[in-house]
Amino acid sequence: MIEIRLHGRGGQGAVVGATILAKAVMKEGNYAQAFPLFGAERRGAPVQAFLRVDSKYIYMKDIVEKPDHVIVLDAGLIKTKAAQVDKGLKAGGWILINAPEDPQEFQFPPDFSVATVDATSIALKHKLGTSQAPIVNTAIIGGFAKLTDLVSLDTLLEAIGKEVPVKREANAAAAKEAYYSVKVRSEGDS
Repeated sequence: MIEIRLHGRGGQGAVVGATILAKAVMKEGNYAQAFPLFGAERRGAPVQAFLRVDSKYIYMKDIVEKPDHVIVLDAGLIKTKAAQVDKGLKAGGWILINAPEDPQEFQFPPDFSVATVDATSIALKHKLGTSQAPIVNTAIIGGFAKLTDLVSLDTLLEAIGKEVPVKREANAAAAKEAYYSVKVRSEGDS
């Protein structure tokens, strides 16, 4: 089983992003489970979403405490002690961060694979959300598809086309651009 934890803020689309990934995974013949964990339900409040993927039916219903991978929709959460984005992350797991910086700028232990993609700029370019509150979910999951073998880009784009309620073409374009824009921390950098 592969477990993924998404960290974001209300309004960025973490929950919908996890759902789109789940739908894409299911289109490729696997089982998936996506669900959120909310604190204060308001725009800008920290949000977590979880995704499980397996080749067989998933019975577990608890939150993901030891993820294989982590997706961070707001790099500011890395600085908050409450978020602890790498808590429980398995060695070798990916940490994908929505940030314009190179992955080397983020200080994570070398046993984690770190990547960045500027999902905010991509979302703004494709007019997803507003300039004050860009919706970065489709861009960040496009980047995640590139890093893992979890789902193909074509299947992800198909799921976006069916699951996103508005601006389907713009969301698909954002995912595709992010897929080809991911920056990966080089070996030995930390």
